[in-house]
Formats: sequence, structure tokens, C-alpha cells
Amino acid sequence: MAVKDRVEAVLNVGLRVPSIMLLDVLYRWDVSSFFQKIQRSSLSNNPLFQYKYLALYLHYVGYILSLVLLTLPRQHLVKLYLYVLTALLLFAGHQVSRDYVRSELDSGYEGPVYLEPLSINRFTTALIGQLVVCTLCSCVMQTKRMWLFSAHLLPLVARLCLVPLETIVFINKFSMIFTGLEVIYFLASNLLVPYNLAKTAYRELAQVVEVYGLLALGMSLWNQLVLPVLFMCFWLLLFALQIYSYFSTRDQPTSRERLLFLFLTSIAECCSTPYSLLGLVFTVSFVALGVLTLCKFYLQGYRAFMNDNTMHRGMTEGITLLILAVQTGLIELQVIHRAFLLSIILFIVVASILQSMLEIADPIVLALGASRDKSLWKHFRAVSLCLFLLIFPAYMAYMICQFFHMDFWLLIIISSSILTSLQVLGTLLIYILFMVEEFQKAPVENMDEVIYCVNGTYRFLEFLVAVCVVCYGVSETVFGEWSVMGSTIILVHSYYNVWLRAQLGWQSFLLRRDAVNKIKSLPTASNTQLEQYNDICAICYQDMNSAVITPCSHFFHAGCLKKWLYVQETCPLCHSQLKSQSPTTIPEAPAANQIFGFVFDMPATPDGRFMKSTDFRCFSFHCWMTVVMCISEYISRD
Repeated sequence: MAVKDRVEAVLNVGLRVPSIMLLDVLYRWDVSSFFQKIQRSSLSNNPLFQYKYLALYLHYVGYILSLVLLTLPRQHLVKLYLYVLTALLLFAGHQVSRDYVRSELDSGYEGPVYLEPLSINRFTTALIGQLVVCTLCSCVMQTKRMWLFSAHLLPLVARLCLVPLETIVFINKFSMIFTGLEVIYFLASNLLVPYNLAKTAYRELAQVVEVYGLLALGMSLWNQLVLPVLFMCFWLLLFALQIYSYFSTRDQPTSRERLLFLFLTSIAECCSTPYSLLGLVFTVSFVALGVLTLCKFYLQGYRAFMNDNTMHRGMTEGITLLILAVQTGLIELQVIHRAFLLSIILFIVVASILQSMLEIADPIVLALGASRDKSLWKHFRAVSLCLFLLIFPAYMAYMICQFFHMDFWLLIIISSSILTSLQVLGTLLIYILFMVEEFQKAPVENMDEVIYCVNGTYRFLEFLVAVCVVCYGVSETVFGEWSVMGSTIILVHSYYNVWLRAQLGWQSFLLRRDAVNKIKSLPTASNTQLEQYNDICAICYQDMNSAVITPCSHFFHAGCLKKWLYVQETCPLCHSQLKSQSPTTIPEAPAANQIFGFVFDMPATPDGRFMKSTDFRCFSFHCWMTVVMCISEYISRD
């Protein structure tokens, strides 16, 4: 049963690919230029090419037929392809019969077939071909009446009966006419089938819309047609044909630089229409999904698929590519300019995939460092992936600098890869500190301060990049071409990635400063008081060799209480107020999120989340949108 379901799924996709290809061809076809070429050729006197509007109507009819083929149910689609296959087999039988009659006329031999070796060879070959055609037609149409498809055997029977060659020509034409009449009768008997299908489909769609709404209808069609896989298969087929057409006309080997240019130009050729662009988007999404799945499997094995993250399913990369392509008018550019812009967009997509890989690896690496897991294989996998994410983005930035002249926009684009490498470096440094703490069997002094400095350095560099992007975007808007979309992107980018980041960073700094000042103002417990207290720290559950005393007479480690004060201004035990509210305090978030966030020093947002991976993605996307928009305007001016 599973095999049958897989075969049906493959047929459901494979049989619909020609409809997408037909839509793509119709989009590329320019009716006006086609008729101009016809008028300059010898076909201008043909009545079929005299009416331009007739061809225009046929153009629209082609769109309708393509959409019908795309949305037709699988059972009816299979029947339609079987009918088409039968028609092609009948045409092949007609060709075999016509070639046989022509070869007999050329030979001029009218005697018995079995007396002349060449004649019997021709007869045997034609007879076997016609029998194969009849058998295949009966199998495809699932009928035992083979005589319905045997009209092309009449010239062979006539030749076997020593009918004159001139009469055999007439018999061949009669067999062709008879087969054509059969096809016409079949079409006439099924003339109302499309109408009945359309009527049934309209009734079912109306019921679904009435009961569930348009959104449910769209989701149902999306799942039934498997549109992502369908468009991916269409684009891969288009790309394979493009590569084949190039190599079939080349005899000399291609250099590595030429192969890279061929790869980019082939992709540029295969995204010149909205349909091929959607195919590229879904292909990139599935490639990103495969890479991220391999990354999770490499880190965690089969346990990685128990808790799947919707942010790591390749959708982000595909949507990024689609928005950048639409914003920059990718399909309207010439092939060379499109390849140039695609190289930048694909660089951005790869950088986004690397950032998604870091989002997967970062918590796993930090958890390994803090969990005291002694499995060397787990540590090797996590560290090796981090080393890859440290080196490969830097290598990408180096390679793109080799192909393009170093400019400010290029610096902003490669800054995302450099920031990714810096973030990986910070993660590895924190991991090493955790491991040192584990080997020493004692906590590292001022661990939270080191973590804060590492993450703060990274966020400060990220903030500088955001400020540079705003300045660059404003200069392009003022001194270049102004656009509503460009100004909107700059305003959104300025608010979310500059103003909010500066505000949250400053609030985080004030919180840490207030916590340090409060700890310094608390009295330190003496040895006598510690002996009398004779208890552990209620935060870390470790013995206390030194402690501070709160106004409510509770003892804590100074470092532990300082971490607590980053998120809470009350005593951890009795919840009495330790300091007054200040205007710079961030609204209180859920306790678990706050404690986890400030252990790794992530500034809290008003809803209790932390600006780390997701906000980095928004930050990078706004940067890329601003820069790529400026680049596309530069290309269009050239």
C-alpha cells in the first residue's frame, strides 16, 4: 500500500509538470513579434496566419487549458494522458504503414512477398510494429477489442493478397480516414465530460467555500496539488535542459570560473518568468530544508526530529529570495544583469542558511558545555560544525570580494557573514569557558561578565552595521532615486534595528550597572555570620565561603544575587523589594525566560523574548533589502 501511495504521489506531481511548462512557454511567447516574423516569411499568404486576433484568442485558450490540466483530479488526469498516449500510438501506426507503402512503391516489386527476401523483411518489420501498436493501444484503453486499433493493418493484408501497389496507396489512406473517424466518434461521445467535470468541481468548490471559507479552499488545493514539489520539479527540469543545451554545443572542457559563470547564467535564464521564479524559490527552500535537516541530524542524530522548529524548514530562505527578487525586478532585467544580481541574492540566501545552522548549533553547543556530557563524539560534532560556521562565512566573504570591486554596499553585504563568524567565535569562547569551569571543578570568577562582554561586543558591531546601512540608504534616497518602498524600508530598519536596539542595549547596561551598585551597597557577611547561618546559597545550591546580606536578612553569593537582580528586583526567597523601580527598568518577563536569557545575557523585549537569532534574521533582512534595492537601481540605470 505504501508503494502504491508513493506511485500515486509521483504521478500527481509528474503529470502536472507539463502544464506549468506550457504556462511558462505561453508567458514567454510574444504574439506581436511572432506575427511580425510570419509576415516577413513565406507563410504570410497562409490563411491560418492572416488573423492576429485568432492567435491571440488561442493564446488565452492555452492559458485556460493549462490551468485545467493543473487543477484536474489525478484520476481524470491519468485518463487524459492515456488518451493522448493512445493517439500518439495510432499516429505511430500510421507512420509505420505509410513508410511501408512508400518503401514498396520505391521497390516496384508486386510479386508474392515470400519470394523476395527484402520484401519479406519489410513486411515482417511493419507487421511486428503494427501488432505492437495494436497491443499497446488495447492495454492502454483496457479493452479486448483490438480490431478498433488495427485499421493500419489493412495495407499489409492487401499486400499479402497481391493487391496492386496503386490500390494499396488508396487502402492506406482509407485506413487513416477510418482511424480519424474513430477518434472523432470517441471525442463526440465524450463531449459533455468536460462540462460535467466543471459542473461537479464548481459544486464542490462552492460547498467548501460556504462551509469552510476561501482560506480552507486554498489550503486544500495547495495540499492536493503539492505546489512546492511541483514547481521544484518544473524548475529542476528547466535547469537540466538549460545545462544540457549548453554542453551539447560545447566540445572543449570548461574552466572553473567558466563553470561558475555558466551556473549563474543558467539560473538567470531559468527565472525569467513568474513561474520559473516560483520554481527557483521552492527549490531554494527545499535545498535549505535539506541542509538544515542534515545539520540537525549531524548534531543530534534521530533525536533531532522529535522537536522540529518551524523556523528551520527552509521557508525563510525561500521567502527572502522571493521578496528580494520581486523588490529588485529580477525577471525584468537582461540575462547578464540578472546573473549579477542573482549572485548577490544567492549569497544572501546562503548567509541566511548559515545563520539558521548557527541557530540550531548555538543552544546545543552551549548545552553541551554546561551539561557535563563526557561523550567525545557529541563534543566533536558540535565543535566541528562551529568551526565550519566560523571558516565558511569568512571564505564566502573573501570569494565575493574577489569577484566584485570593494565598495560600501559590498561591505554591508559581507558584514552579515563576518558577524556570523564573530557570533560563532563568541559561542566557542563561552563553550571553552564552560569546559574550563568543568575541568577545574569550580566556577570561573566573573563568568557572567565575560559572557556579557562577548555578546555585547557582537551586538555593538551589529549595531554599527545597522547604522551604516541607514546612512547608506538615506544617502541613496537623497542623492539617488527616491521611492516609496525604499523610504519605507529605511524607516522600518531605522526603528527596529537602530532605535530599538540602542534603547534595549542601554536599558540592559543600566540594569547591570544598578545591579552592581546594589550589590556593592549590601553588607558582606563575616565568617561568624556564615558559621551561624550554616546553609547553602538558595540560588546556586552551593556552599557559601562568602556572601552578601539582603535587607530582609537572607544570605546569597554576591555573583548569584547580581544575576538575579538583572531580572528581578525582589528577594529570591521572600520576594521583598530590594530596590525602588527606576524608569529604565525593562518590563518584567516570565521568570524562566528571564533567567535563561540573562544567564547568556540576551536583552529582553517587552513581551519577554530576547533579541538573538530571530532578530538577527530581521536585522540582516532589512540590511540586505536596503542594499540590494540600491544595487538594482544602479543596474537599471546602467
